[in-house]
Amino acid sequence: MTKLSVNINKIATLRNSRGGNNPDLVKVALDCERFGAQGITVHPRPDERHIRYQDVYDLKAVIATEFNIEGNCKEDKFVDLVLANKPAQVTLVPDAEGQITSNHGWDTIKHKDYLKEMVAVFQNEGIRVSIFVDPLVEMVEGAVETGTDRIELYTEAYAHNYYADREKAIVSYIAAAHHANTLGLGINAGHDLDLHNLHYFAQSIPGLLEVSIGHALISDALYLGLETTVQKYLQQLA
Repeated sequence: MTKLSVNINKIATLRNSRGGNNPDLVKVALDCERFGAQGITVHPRPDERHIRYQDVYDLKAVIATEFNIEGNCKEDKFVDLVLANKPAQVTLVPDAEGQITSNHGWDTIKHKDYLKEMVAVFQNEGIRVSIFVDPLVEMVEGAVETGTDRIELYTEAYAHNYYADREKAIVSYIAAAHHANTLGLGINAGHDLDLHNLHYFAQSIPGLLEVSIGHALISDALYLGLETTVQKYLQQLA
């Protein structure tokens, strides 16, 4: 079964809007675990507009499931944060400073040498590495040459085109996944996956190990409650 990692960035955004500790980010993470999530994801950014760097330390001290830290390894502060906390996984995302949300994967061909160097930095500390990529066979091939353990398929295009033609929307993802499997790369996925499009994606992608879902899951929880929502997402992956 594909694992569900809950991205709790939006919980931090809500907390930060009032300056206190409500909702309690750590409690939410522990509750997600208690409700069945197999991982917790955070994506700290330099301006700390949602996840604060201290949050990472606080979470690392208590969560029992897989901890996944996403971010741009070109930020020295991010690299230092990951190395200090040694999560199960680091996901390398090529975000620009001030970017609202991730909107593209790495060009693993153009940046192969740089990524190879950074992958080694994290792997040498026992941290599994995943590289955020668009669903292109050539980007998968470039990723394997960096020595990364996994790739994370950027699924915004799939989600955007799902209702128009879901079979067409997923073609490039299936091709990329097959190629990754052939090359021995693990496969994660994330971005705009939700209760409507997740099941079809998970059933169609061979070897899908993990999905990271935040915005849609937290939004659904406003109506359904967090426990019910986590359970519904797990059902889509069953």
